[in-house]
Amino acid sequence: MEHPIEWLPAEGEPAQLILLLHGWRSDATALLPLAQALRSQFPQAAIVAPDSPTRWGEHPTQRLWYGIDGLTPQNWPERVAECLPPLLQWVRAQQRRLGVGAAATALGGFSQGGILALALAMARDGLVGRVLSFGGCLTEKPAAAPKLTTLHLFHGAADEVIAADGSRQALAWMAELEGDATLDLAQGIGHELHPVLIERALWRLTHHVPQRTWREALGGAPVHR
Repeated sequence: MEHPIEWLPAEGEPAQLILLLHGWRSDATALLPLAQALRSQFPQAAIVAPDSPTRWGEHPTQRLWYGIDGLTPQNWPERVAECLPPLLQWVRAQQRRLGVGAAATALGGFSQGGILALALAMARDGLVGRVLSFGGCLTEKPAAAPKLTTLHLFHGAADEVIAADGSRQALAWMAELEGDATLDLAQGIGHELHPVLIERALWRLTHHVPQRTWREALGGAPVHR
């Protein structure tokens, strides 16, 4: 995959790796506001955003991760799952190339990109330390919650493309399965990568202490917050 966004620290090796996935009928450049905010907050991070290899029609700047023609709740999980093996290989390749481990890697995405980020975290616990899902959802209830990955969900409450109930449901499932997840809803915001949600993402990355860290500090005792 091509990387229209690939920003490295001005000096020294990367301390963190942030990988960003665009939405449907979009490309990596749509993620520039998010990438710029993350770069400002984490100047020692490597930030990489690829273009999906699949174009939408003949439009060079409109790409997608999976098709939505004939998409139903029943076949949605399968279509997402088909995208995961090459995405998994790509994430691991970036970690090796840039010398950043899983715990210091964050995988983010908007819309389809957010859905894929969540699905990959479900399928490969510990591949990344954090997931940032903007306007995404889980396509089905997972059998288990990741123990080594924290999920941060961000959604416009007025989203009419992927309803905010998708993120609410994901949070409820994570609570039921004792996973580590947060949810930020922005009132009056639709299906967009809004500055308010980006600001909340920066806050979560700098203030949220993962459950696994609390458990280690408490000697493995249950976390009550």
